[in-house]
Amino acid sequence: MRKEYKVQGIPISHIAAEFGTPLYVYDGDILTEDYTQLRRKLPPYLEFFYSLKANPNISIYHYLKRLGARAEVSSLVELQTVLQAGTDPQNIIFLGPGKNETELRACIENKIYAIVCESIQELQQIQSLALELGVTVDVAIRINPSFSVKGSRLTMGGKPRQFGIDEETVFAQLNEIKALSHVRVMGMHVYMGTRILDEEVIVQNTSHIFQLAERFQDQLGVPLEMVDIGGGLGVPYFEGEQKLNVDRLADLLNPVIHLFREANPHIRLIMELGRYLAGRSGILVTQVKYIKESFGEPFLVADGGTNCHMAAVGIGSFVKRNFPIRQLSDIEGEDQVAYHITGPLCTPNDQLGKKVKLPPVEVGDLLGIFHSGAYGPTASPVLFLSHGYPAEVLVHQQETYLIRERDQVEDLLEKQHLHAFSEKIASRQ
Repeated sequence: MRKEYKVQGIPISHIAAEFGTPLYVYDGDILTEDYTQLRRKLPPYLEFFYSLKANPNISIYHYLKRLGARAEVSSLVELQTVLQAGTDPQNIIFLGPGKNETELRACIENKIYAIVCESIQELQQIQSLALELGVTVDVAIRINPSFSVKGSRLTMGGKPRQFGIDEETVFAQLNEIKALSHVRVMGMHVYMGTRILDEEVIVQNTSHIFQLAERFQDQLGVPLEMVDIGGGLGVPYFEGEQKLNVDRLADLLNPVIHLFREANPHIRLIMELGRYLAGRSGILVTQVKYIKESFGEPFLVADGGTNCHMAAVGIGSFVKRNFPIRQLSDIEGEDQVAYHITGPLCTPNDQLGKKVKLPPVEVGDLLGIFHSGAYGPTASPVLFLSHGYPAEVLVHQQETYLIRERDQVEDLLEKQHLHAFSEKIASRQ
């Protein structure tokens, strides 16, 4: 007798039957658990800003906002998303290395808390816009520090990067920055890396950032009002990785934060959390359409592949490693067969899992790619082969909520324009 996977007591087959596959399913209980567990352990004055880049769905953000999260955005659409969700502009920061004029104008006009500036040229552009609009704009400087810390799966600072302004450049040009008449430097931001699963690395990062903040404040000559320590807290994806120990993190990190707070009670402290808050909550549910064998090895061909979950292909890794994958239609079966799991794309790179041991699979069974709540469809080539965006569903208090509709054929075609070139082409023959 097979036993299937359930989300808050709802059989996964019922959810798939109602909304189709491939499908992202988010468990609100896990969103709540990961947010509240961390919130209870870290100081209450350390504010959590949710990074929408991890999962920009308005319902996911609104769910986290109701738990207490603020908003960190990096595009005009993300800004409009959080404003539409009712976010106080003073709880919004906007960062990113390539902001355009429209985005900067929107930040200024909506009076968000801070624009996080990542180049001298960006500061100059804000100065020009501020002069035009007759306002003074609050900005934080994103510093790419001279120090680096090991333990990050994706390094964002401490080496040549497009992010932020190099520490040496900031201090060398600080007088010119302070001379900008309509730009008020009120904060500092540092983000060292992401996917960090070592508590000591997070503490080491934070200690270095606080030291840099003290130096920056001294050189600036006025008290800072905000320090964003980044975050980069990771989610375990691969075999051998362990979830962050929140108790140990708090034991090590809280004294460092308290010490800085005591010396700087006027500073608003921010931690960015994207992947950590959303990652564990999501599952990509995909249905097996074909089972075949090639050169003696079994393949499962599913209806959703890397077109809606590019992270699972292992981009940036030298060795392909599998996300947590389960046979959702038979969760208690014995793992007997090592399957290659692929999607519907016409490329050998469309491989969700390699030699994944599962209970025997039948055509029509559902597979789940776990820990997929962050950097899922929005970070994937959903238009490859014109398959389109998968549906997304949030489960809250044993009820399912459709939070994004699946792309239909007409959705994908309506923005294209068919022109009659035949006469022009024929005239040239």
